[in-house]
Amino acid sequence: MNPPPATFSILRIYIKDFSFEAPGGHHSFTSAWAPDISLDTDVAASQVAEDTFEVATRITVTAENAGATAYLAEAVQAGLFKVAGYEAAMKDRILHAVCPNALFPYLREALDSMIVKASFPALMLDPIDWDALYADLMRKSGQALSR
Repeated sequence: MNPPPATFSILRIYIKDFSFEAPGGHHSFTSAWAPDISLDTDVAASQVAEDTFEVATRITVTAENAGATAYLAEAVQAGLFKVAGYEAAMKDRILHAVCPNALFPYLREALDSMIVKASFPALMLDPIDWDALYADLMRKSGQALSR
């Protein structure tokens, strides 16, 4: 008897958490806008049912301008994914690299929209190479990569 074929599908994409702070208030708009933008990212995956996983991708953006924090924006874009029929190493790679790649366009748009609505210039985040981040994490932990 042949094993069932491996499957991957997106069941739902949603915003799990969303926050914005402009600690400088009106002072953020009185200096020339030349921000130093820093990013922090994270991916978390958890099994919620047989072959169903929630993957949550977080990006925190901090904009420093004229020596002060202009804004701090954070969004967690999550999704429910069906991942079945894969070996453990490949499943881990799918959850921590493939799924974040699927979530990133939604996350980027949510952050940009929030920042523009706060009256700051648009933020167009460059693509993130989740595969490279995952490979680096595996190298640092001494684990082999699955291809």
